[in-house]
Amino acid sequence: MDCFVTAFLAMTIPETANGQMMSHQFNRTILREYDVRGIVGQTLDADDAYALGRSYAALATAEGAKKVAVGRDGRTHSPEMEASLIRGLTEGGLDVVRVGMGPSPLLYFAVATLDVQGGIQVTGSHNPADYNGFKMLLNGRSVFGAEIQDLGRRAAEGDWSDGRGEIEDADVVDAYVDALVKGFDGKPYRIGWDAGNGAAGPILEKLLQRLPGEHHTLYTEVDGRFPNHHPDPTVEANLADLKKLVADKQLDFGFAFDGDADRIGAVDSEGRVIWGDQLLIILAAPVLKELPGATIIADVKASQTLFDRIAEMGGTPLMWKTGHSLIKAKMKETQAPLAGEMSGHIFFKHQWYGFDDAMYAAIRTIRAVSASRKSLTELKSEMPVSVATPELRFQVDEARKFAVIDEVAARLAAEGANVNSTDGVRVNTADGWWLLRGSNTQDVLVARAEAKDQAGLDRLMATVNEQLQKSGIAAVEAAH
Repeated sequence: MDCFVTAFLAMTIPETANGQMMSHQFNRTILREYDVRGIVGQTLDADDAYALGRSYAALATAEGAKKVAVGRDGRTHSPEMEASLIRGLTEGGLDVVRVGMGPSPLLYFAVATLDVQGGIQVTGSHNPADYNGFKMLLNGRSVFGAEIQDLGRRAAEGDWSDGRGEIEDADVVDAYVDALVKGFDGKPYRIGWDAGNGAAGPILEKLLQRLPGEHHTLYTEVDGRFPNHHPDPTVEANLADLKKLVADKQLDFGFAFDGDADRIGAVDSEGRVIWGDQLLIILAAPVLKELPGATIIADVKASQTLFDRIAEMGGTPLMWKTGHSLIKAKMKETQAPLAGEMSGHIFFKHQWYGFDDAMYAAIRTIRAVSASRKSLTELKSEMPVSVATPELRFQVDEARKFAVIDEVAARLAAEGANVNSTDGVRVNTADGWWLLRGSNTQDVLVARAEAKDQAGLDRLMATVNEQLQKSGIAAVEAAH
């Protein structure tokens, strides 16, 4: 770890009054593009949660907010983080409605349906068990980007509001499940479900009692240590147990969720993964039938096949930056009814609230497959064949992450390459396209490439590797 980052690991509490923290310096690495996230005991602790509560309260009260909802995921340290966060919020003058342990979409639902002006979910999302963090909403928007950096400034300067907020509890689980199944018109299928020991488990069990069909579940007991597999369904290895369940029980398809159930993974009856952009093709069909010409948003990691297919179905495809907060903001700007990411975040404004919700995405997938009068396996088989890598992730020092992207972009510009710089660099060539971008949630670079054939993919990945090596980064291998 470089000395600059090390210097930020120490918290500074210059002065106190009546035992209360007067200012706080966050480790700079936890202030991400669209949430706050770090490793508990190293870059994030309960004092950070308190300071974030105070800083958020100052921002919220300045905008006239009086009450916010707070939820937490199932990680072992989330109760402590939640308690410190709420203490900061109330001492900053906000009333708090606790909605308890559950997935991030439950908190989003609470914010959409209760008399509150914002909300914070304590969650480490899809990251390993030692991570935690905070996803924030305020006055109908996500708090992200420059606003998160400003929360860091408020904490460092002690630019906080003061007050005595009150705390109440609200149980919105039944209302959420009611909303999930409202208008359900899908056929009864035989489905496997993997909650991954994440926060969705108990709600999933309730939901499946309401859904027609035959359902088989894995790991619905919440365990923040994630003893069975890592809680990220976008990594194919983490879908092994779901694939086995589908095969053993000869099910129609299966779904998996990440740690806070805002990412969905899916497999068909043959165990083939339905990636996020492929799901979006299936989900967009009934939406565009009802809303011809509508804008459908996907992130820069999505296949060109998706953008072409949206246009063929009469929609308006829009490529945008990766990140749930960034996508939500673009949806609001463009009035898009549907958006999605390769990472399995699916956002429905059509018949829903506009937030990313893996359980709702699963419900809509069942409905879309049913409406197609085909099986999910048939829909997968009909998709145009291209050769593509999965998301290739590799470690890079946090301080170097975005600098590498800048270096690659400068070299590509000098070469006159055909580059889309919406998010990182997405380079179009005669063989297809390749992407290199810095992750906003982990200290990794993400590469992806897609071509018409393996020879083209190999050429694309050779170019990626060449660019990485020029910046001193170890090469990645193309997937065959």
